[in-house]
Amino acid sequence: MTRTGTRWIVWLAALAASSPALAEDKGDPGPLQQAIGDPDGLSVSGSVRVRYESIANQFRPGLEENSDILLIRSTLAAQYDTGPVRIGGELIDARAYLAGRNSSIGTGEVNALELVQAYLGFDFGDGLGKGSDTTLDVGRFTMDLGSRRLVSRNNFRNTTNAFTGAKLQVRTANKGTVAAFYTLPLIREPADKDGILDNRVKWDRESFDLQFWGAFASQPVGRGMTLEAYFYGLNERDSHRLATRNRQLYTPGLRLFTKPAPGKWDFELEGAYQFGHVRQSAAEAADRVGVSAYTLHAEAGYQFAADWSPRVALEYDRASGDKPGGRYGRFDNLYGSRRGDFGPTSTFGALGRSNVSSLGLRLEVEPSKRWDGFLHYSANWLDSAYDSFATTGVRDPAGAAGRFAGHQIEARVRYWAVPGILRLDTGGAVLLNGRFLKDAANANRYGNPAFGYVELTATF
Repeated sequence: MTRTGTRWIVWLAALAASSPALAEDKGDPGPLQQAIGDPDGLSVSGSVRVRYESIANQFRPGLEENSDILLIRSTLAAQYDTGPVRIGGELIDARAYLAGRNSSIGTGEVNALELVQAYLGFDFGDGLGKGSDTTLDVGRFTMDLGSRRLVSRNNFRNTTNAFTGAKLQVRTANKGTVAAFYTLPLIREPADKDGILDNRVKWDRESFDLQFWGAFASQPVGRGMTLEAYFYGLNERDSHRLATRNRQLYTPGLRLFTKPAPGKWDFELEGAYQFGHVRQSAAEAADRVGVSAYTLHAEAGYQFAADWSPRVALEYDRASGDKPGGRYGRFDNLYGSRRGDFGPTSTFGALGRSNVSSLGLRLEVEPSKRWDGFLHYSANWLDSAYDSFATTGVRDPAGAAGRFAGHQIEARVRYWAVPGILRLDTGGAVLLNGRFLKDAANANRYGNPAFGYVELTATF
């Protein structure tokens, strides 16, 4: 860790220790809501998150060996609910400091002063039947669907996915949910290195050259189980600004799970298949090939009815990679989050839902309502020895470096200094290189990648 990084950690710890208690009861309106008199129909909230990250022995080919970054994300959201109509919006200001030109900084870290939500919501109540509840949102919004593995509002990452379009959601009388949406995903700006390093304010854009649509359904099926089914479509084409691979992807999937509970076993099974076609590269003359890809998550856990509520889980994740000849086989993660399954993302994020086979063991604890933490270990292989491993960019085209990528160990601890208002979060991960990450043609060979972070979040 650099001297600069050490200095920022000390500064953040001092800030956490000196912050005043703003409110002790999570049920009370936040400080901002109280400040405006908590009026009927109008809700406002905001947050500021400061996080310092450090990465040593960078795994991404060609980047600097060690780097530090300071990330600051501020949010301000408001919604006015008239009854049948809601008007809402949200600003996010995501900025980064200390990063060098040859670091991995990108649009995942910087999106200065962006309107990620600006929508009209229409509440139709039980218009589709007694006991139902129907809503329609039109405009710009964020989305979380199901496990969030393929559609999510990012949390750990400094910037988030957002969409412009329409989303219809129906909650049925038998506790089910059905949602359908048609959107144009926001393309984060600026995308050039100079603009990112300068935290330049440039509005995101959307275009009919990139369309994302689909449907999602969830239904309890007895014995504490819930079944989810979905179908997502992604249609992409070249524009005058950007050459693409012209992805035409269609992704059906199923998920069956139970929620953890003290003294009980729980499980989760989710699988998705992807088909369609893509170009072999972004070049206009590149050949178009068919897509056949998949992803799978399987998990079995047990939560003990004891102090600290310990839960132990065995997990397995697999996502296909591309192999020579025939169809394109690398799974596309669409707009999903990977933090929950694969460890910290942001400037780390070595693992992801593409060309990976990962077997893991997780221990979660919650000593009190203020404290929680977990420890996670995984052994990781490539699905295809010829494709780049997960999200590392490390590849051996000849397939001669084998398939074992290495072991990852991750830990995290969180503490509510002021419940519901001020939270400290710290953690890290180390990737112990296996043969592939040592011998692949473009591997950096710096050593075992290591990552650490400390963050403070104030919610008001």
